[in-house]
Amino acid sequence: MSDPEFPIVIFHNPDCGTSRNVLEMILSVGYAPDVVEYLKAGWTEDQIIDLAARAGLSLRELLREKGTPAADLGLLDDAVDDRRLIEAMLAHPILVNRPIVVTPRGVGLCRPSETVFDLLDRKPATFTKEDGAVVRLE
Repeated sequence: MSDPEFPIVIFHNPDCGTSRNVLEMILSVGYAPDVVEYLKAGWTEDQIIDLAARAGLSLRELLREKGTPAADLGLLDDAVDDRRLIEAMLAHPILVNRPIVVTPRGVGLCRPSETVFDLLDRKPATFTKEDGAVVRLE
């Protein structure tokens, strides 16, 4: 469970390297976030709209294209409206890009993974991603 002084929620896909890196980054600085595996839990309409708004993203910007049925569903056309995007995201949770992190400092779609440190109140000098890439933060 998250620290009540600095609660963190990560909407996580354990099959995604970026999502795994973000979770490990959060854990590496001593936080115990609430992890929501959204592919299992699904989304609510209010949740998608709220997270997008708080992250400063349009629903189109929140749409994940790679490795999803977005193209097959005809969602890549700019003429597709928000209602249709939401309905598709509710039916196919994989369509919501990840990882989304919520902290007292804000909400963000943490791509690239090191952007999570903008949402935390502490960070390490460096972090080594699972692929061996070293992120220098100071």
